[in-house]
Amino acid sequence: MRGVSGQGFASYGWSDQNGYRGELVIVPSKPSKTKHVFVFLEIFSQEGGIQSYVKNVLEAYCRLNEAADSPPYRAEVFLLRDAPMENNPYERDFLKFRYFRSPSAWLGRIKLTVALLQTLLQDRPQLVICGHIKLAVLIQTLCLPLGIPYTVSTHGKEVWYPLPGYDQAALQKARLIWTVSRYSRDRLCESNHVSPDKMRLLPCVVDGQTFTPAPKPAYLQERYQLGDAKVLMTVARLWSGDPYKGVDVTIRALPQIVAVFPHVKYLVIGRGDDKPRLEQLAKDLGMRDRVIFAGFVPDEELPDHYRVSDAYIMPSQEGFGIVYLEAMATGIPVLSGDSDGSADPLQDGRMGWQVPYRDVEAVAQNCIELLKGIDKGYKKCSPHWLRQETLAKFSKDALAKRLGGLLEEAVSK
Repeated sequence: MRGVSGQGFASYGWSDQNGYRGELVIVPSKPSKTKHVFVFLEIFSQEGGIQSYVKNVLEAYCRLNEAADSPPYRAEVFLLRDAPMENNPYERDFLKFRYFRSPSAWLGRIKLTVALLQTLLQDRPQLVICGHIKLAVLIQTLCLPLGIPYTVSTHGKEVWYPLPGYDQAALQKARLIWTVSRYSRDRLCESNHVSPDKMRLLPCVVDGQTFTPAPKPAYLQERYQLGDAKVLMTVARLWSGDPYKGVDVTIRALPQIVAVFPHVKYLVIGRGDDKPRLEQLAKDLGMRDRVIFAGFVPDEELPDHYRVSDAYIMPSQEGFGIVYLEAMATGIPVLSGDSDGSADPLQDGRMGWQVPYRDVEAVAQNCIELLKGIDKGYKKCSPHWLRQETLAKFSKDALAKRLGGLLEEAVSK
């Protein structure tokens, strides 16, 4: 299908393999109050960093409206893979949700396409926000003939490598591209021939009211039999096809850490098919009694799990890494990789320890230094300082302000 526009109408033409040609001409109605349309893969049917990020963006959108005397914005949210849900916490008079989950992936996509085209024609929104590269070609196909600008929100690995030509074109035709970190911005531009001038940062943030310092919860110390152990912690999905979180690297570093801190334990939160391999690795290294696989932890217990730990360790390769913000807002020192998006939450190492990706020796030595730093009162281990500096840049209020500026820029550009 191809699309052209002119004189306020949209024309979609096509031809089949037998040479038959057709054309559909659609005249849009006058604009209505809908200013923005968000299109996402899913928010509620999966758990993960992208889903958490999207929820924060929608909450920021609500904050922009609720802080004003009258809502300055109005939007619809299209969700390809989510089913209708009751008590959606983000639903508002100015923010309406539409769900397109279907037993057939293609049927759901067709339903979303038809509904989205109808909204674009009837409401003439000022801007469409595409929430994932997998939706960008569809958004480009529908928006360009109608002269409606769109942005693409990117996150991490999905845009770090060369994409097919049609995906690259969808990025290049976007009004702006939002991404979470400088590292993701640079990887995207280099791999997909996108001008850095088109890129804008919209970083992850942390809920400073949920993630707060507090004493170690006794119920978790008892649940995991931690006693007086020094507790290292990682929150990660344990997927065999994507082991970049570095849980295995930290397990391999444990023997060296234990030689200096004999009472160390490693608490791993998350589930996935890589767990048997990781359990066997810990057993082979004689560390099985020191590695605790906690499995899935509900959201309401996650802050307490940070509080029961002494350090957050994730020597991974991240697009950003919101878990570092959660740990630091809770007053917990962190260790990350040194050549990825974690440079932003760690503020180029000022806020924590950074190590080369998958370097077991570096993880071991820096974990030892971090644990010594807690005992010696290093600034990077100060709960008050970690929280203060994190919230100064990565609070929800900061995200709302940034989002408002990007929405206005995309429309006026």
